[in-house]
Amino acid sequence: MSKDAPLTRKGFIELLNEDLAREYQAIIAYVIYSQTIKGAQFTDIARELQVHAGEELSHAILIAKQIDYLNGTPVTTPKPVKTSDKAEDMLRFDLENEKQTIINYRERIRQAEAMGEFGISEVLRKIIAQEQEHFTDLAGALGIDNPAIES
Repeated sequence: MSKDAPLTRKGFIELLNEDLAREYQAIIAYVIYSQTIKGAQFTDIARELQVHAGEELSHAILIAKQIDYLNGTPVTTPKPVKTSDKAEDMLRFDLENEKQTIINYRERIRQAEAMGEFGISEVLRKIIAQEQEHFTDLAGALGIDNPAIES
């Protein structure tokens, strides 16, 4: 889609469906990672990843609801999930996925407001706040400062 052309409702539904597929990806990743991450130093983060999985499910439901509101059909297929035997790799995969999700939702909020869909932008604001918490939790688990998110 051209950055200059106004976004159509159909185009916005397609973008929300990409976001929904990313939420599905996050649910699967958090479920798998929370159960397979090994090491005493990761016990607390494994529990936190379980919490994240539930929050991502609620995000998926909210996004599907917005797609339905726009008279679209929610997708059923997740984006691919990366796996690893190394705990740090799993956390880095999640960190990168959260970063991309935040970037996308920032853009989606701007798009919703440009279309006059302020209710959708408010729903997305609530979701992005939790995504930023996930991002911070993951950075902390990796022992790094929150990386900058450019969008």
